Amino acid sequence: MTEQKVGLPILSKFLTLWIFLAMIIGVGLGYIFPSIADMLGQLSIGTTSIPIAIGLIWMMYPPLAKVRYEELRKIVTARGSKIMLTESLILNYLLGPLLMFVLAWIFLAEYPEFRNGIILVGLARCIAMVIVWNDLADGDREWAAILVALNSVFQIAFYSIYAYFYITLVSSWIAGTSTVVEISLVEVAASVLIYLGIPFFGGMITRFYFLKKKGREWYDKVLMPKLGPTSLFALLFTIIVMFSLKGEYIVTLPVDVARIAMPLLSYFVIMFLLSFLVGYRSGLDYSRVTSLAFTAASNNFELAIAVAVSVFGLASKEAFATVIGPLIEVPVMISLVNVALWFRKRLYEKIKIVA
Repeated sequence: MTEQKVGLPILSKFLTLWIFLAMIIGVGLGYIFPSIADMLGQLSIGTTSIPIAIGLIWMMYPPLAKVRYEELRKIVTARGSKIMLTESLILNYLLGPLLMFVLAWIFLAEYPEFRNGIILVGLARCIAMVIVWNDLADGDREWAAILVALNSVFQIAFYSIYAYFYITLVSSWIAGTSTVVEISLVEVAASVLIYLGIPFFGGMITRFYFLKKKGREWYDKVLMPKLGPTSLFALLFTIIVMFSLKGEYIVTLPVDVARIAMPLLSYFVIMFLLSFLVGYRSGLDYSRVTSLAFTAASNNFELAIAVAVSVFGLASKEAFATVIGPLIEVPVMISLVNVALWFRKRLYEKIKIVA
C-alpha cells in the first residue's frame, strides 16, 4: 500500500476522475462567472498569477521533499547515468523543439499568431507539473529532479536563442516574413526561480532539517504520508484556477481551442511514446524510463505564457495559444500516467532490465 493510499485512499484511487471534475468545474466557473478571470487577473505580479503560482509551488513541494538529495551524487555517477543525460538532452533540445515547430506549421500554417504561441510552448522545457506526473507514474524522483534542474539551466542559457532561431529565422524562411522575438534572460530566470527554485529549495531544506532533527524513519513514515497527499489537493486547485481563467473562451471559441489543441495533443503523445521507446531500448529500468519520457513530453507553460504576454501582449493570439497549452497537457498527461503504468505491467513485470 502506497503512502498516498494510506493518507487519502479516495483521492488517490479516483484521481483521474477528480482531475476531470476539476476541469469541468473550472470551465463552468469561467463561463458562468466571466468576471472571475478579471478578478484572478488582478491577483498578479507582472505576468505571474499569484493563485496559479501558489498552486504550482505547493503542488511540486511535497514530491521534491521526497527526493533523496543526499544520494544525488551517487545516482548521477551510477551506471546508466550517461545514457539518461545524453538522451534527455537530445530529446529536450534537439527533437522536442523541432517536433513542435513542425507540428505547429502542419496544423497552423494559416494562423501565424497561434503558430508562434505553440512554438514558444515547444521551446519551454518542463520544470513544473512534470514532477507530479512523474510521481504519480512511480518514476525516479531523483532523476526527475536532476533532469528538471538541467532543463532550468539550459532554458536560462538558450531559450531566447531558440525563440529567435525558430520564430524569427526559420519561420521567415518558410513564410517569407519574420517576427522579431526579443526575450530577456531575466524573464526566463525569474520564471525558473519562481516555479522551480522555491519548491526545490523548500523541499531540500525540509528534508535535510527533519532528517537531522527527527530521523529517517519519522520522516518517511510520519511526515511524508501527511505532506505527500497535499500535492494532489494543490494540483486540483491549480487546475480549477487555470481552467476558470479561460472557461468563457473554451465554451465560446471551441473551434480555435480545437485548432490549437491538435499540434499540442500530437506533440505530447508522440514525444512521450518516442522517449519511452528510446529509454526502453537503451536498457533503462522502468522508473528512469518514465522520468525520461515525462520530462521530454512535458513543457514549461508558465514560461511560455510569461514570454508570450511580455512580447506580444496579454490580449494577443500568441498568449491565448500558450494558455491553451496546460489545458491540453493536464488531461493528456494524466492519461499518459496510466499508459506508463500499463507499460510497466506489460514490459517490466516479468523482465528485469539491467541498466
